[in-house]
Amino acid sequence: MYHNPVLLKESVDGLHIKEDGVYVDVTFGGGGHSNEILKRLGGQGKLFAFDQDEEALENAIDDGRFTLINENYRYVRQFLKFYGIRKVDGILADFGVSSHQFDKADRGFSTRFDAELDMRMSKRNPVSAFQVVNTYSYDELRKVLFDYGELRNANAMAKAIEEARSEAVIKTTERLKAVLKRFLPGAKEHKILAQVYQAIRIEVNQEIASIKEFLMQTAELTEPGARLSVISYHSLEDRLVKRYIRAGRFEGEPEKDFYGNINVPFKKVGPLIVPSKDEIALNNRARSAKLRIAERI
Repeated sequence: MYHNPVLLKESVDGLHIKEDGVYVDVTFGGGGHSNEILKRLGGQGKLFAFDQDEEALENAIDDGRFTLINENYRYVRQFLKFYGIRKVDGILADFGVSSHQFDKADRGFSTRFDAELDMRMSKRNPVSAFQVVNTYSYDELRKVLFDYGELRNANAMAKAIEEARSEAVIKTTERLKAVLKRFLPGAKEHKILAQVYQAIRIEVNQEIASIKEFLMQTAELTEPGARLSVISYHSLEDRLVKRYIRAGRFEGEPEKDFYGNINVPFKKVGPLIVPSKDEIALNNRARSAKLRIAERI
């Protein structure tokens, strides 16, 4: 299967779909969430989906109500405008890496396979993991590993990479693993390595910047009553979503009007939703998922 959609029913339920509404799935992947949205739309409804990964185009849905756009969701407003869409009734986002991307060895996303250092979600991206590992300065590497991998050994790891690549370029994931071997104690090897991969992948694909740009466009794209349904997989993503819903920004307090009333574009709908034990048993990658739903005020 290309991708087993996480929190499928809960995330689509959260959109509160109107049959004649216009919706956006900004992380199309294998089309699981999009297919579910289309089931709930009537003949006049419309669904626009985004995915920057060229391989996701193979999953395009043959439906007159559906349009798939091969672009990063950070450009959502620009491309919807191109299609004559200024306002939508709901937006769904499922951040992170798809099962297909993890399972395809040559993409370099998984710690399970030896592959060239790539990790690009789009082949059009000029920066790959190879560039990050081999050309970033010590300070840049340290910052990537600390900020995006939340690794306590970021300084020493960056130094080890810098020293190893001065002898020979680091071309593959297996070579990178060997360079960092002393930081990977047996019981924690997979967890720490996953944090290293996450850090490099986020930098390669500019994921944090993309999420911020995307979220900041959602208020302009939605009318009062429209829904935002967002699935995150690690604290860096979830923190941004939580803060944006609470404060309409990523740092500091919410804006207030002259009378001291809080002025934010969205209000939270219901509590944080996480997968059931049954879903995690069927799909282990769902274990860290968090779903937040918000409504345009």
